[in-house]
Amino acid sequence: MKNNTFEPAYLKLHQKGELEKRAKILREKLSSCDLCPHECGVNRLKSEKGFCRVFDKPIVSSYGPHFGEEQPLVGYGGSGTIFFTYCNMACVYCQNWEISHLGAGEETTAEELARMMLALQARGCHNINFVTPTHQITFIVEALVIAVEKGLRVPLVYNCGGYEKVETLKILDGIIDIYMPDFKYWDEDIALKLSKVPRYPQVARAALKEMHRQVGDLELDDEFIARRGLLVRHLVLPGGLSGTKEVLKFIAEEISLNTYVNIMDQYYPCGDAWKYPPLDRRLTPEEYEEALRYAREVGLTRLDQRAERKLLWLSF
Repeated sequence: MKNNTFEPAYLKLHQKGELEKRAKILREKLSSCDLCPHECGVNRLKSEKGFCRVFDKPIVSSYGPHFGEEQPLVGYGGSGTIFFTYCNMACVYCQNWEISHLGAGEETTAEELARMMLALQARGCHNINFVTPTHQITFIVEALVIAVEKGLRVPLVYNCGGYEKVETLKILDGIIDIYMPDFKYWDEDIALKLSKVPRYPQVARAALKEMHRQVGDLELDDEFIARRGLLVRHLVLPGGLSGTKEVLKFIAEEISLNTYVNIMDQYYPCGDAWKYPPLDRRLTPEEYEEALRYAREVGLTRLDQRAERKLLWLSF
């Protein structure tokens, strides 16, 4: 744990003028978009549509304090979530179907996005939590330049599906304080079928390594609130579709045994899940318990408190 004196990394970049330079680099990338591993190559500045269906302005579904995230993010003031519309993945079982697939949300501006960040900070949120930011990261960094000048000082959370391009992540080095990817699949064919993401396992492995290189293991302050580091989510899918054992083994052996991991059991059929058995059913208690036991076997001990309570119960 660290003391409560904290300064987000992006402040130093802003003071050197580097933050604005990064924003310009990300803006230029929109002319032949290669922000994510899809590398569509479309000119989003001229309204050419790629996989994500977003052009040159941010689209936001909603924003506000969120108290359902991991405890180190929520604390006592909540996590300041901003839900971005559309996604660079197309999960057939997405629980935010209206947002990610149907495009629920409103087009806005960098100035308004900055205002949202500052409003969340003013409400006492411990961080700004960008949900599905990958395809809209240009606008986020542009808004950040404005928000910092007006007093933004809380950590930034990059809450993504793990389908990230290392080259783009390197542009974010020193900007993002907390990376929170969901490592969804170990099998390439399953990932392509269920989320339309080619080479997902290879891409996610490289992305997690780069994220950890930048921010290290999750650091908490004296009030157990996250300030910096990597937090990995893993949604356990029915029938072993997520390759949980292999994912956890990779985290333990190639990232860090001290990785904070949230093994999630809240899968339920949404969207088109009913077309893809066994995704048409909920996870069984036995499937989830097996995932927790394996986490312990490979030496992962920093599990989200909800999983830790379940693991403690299983040990009796």
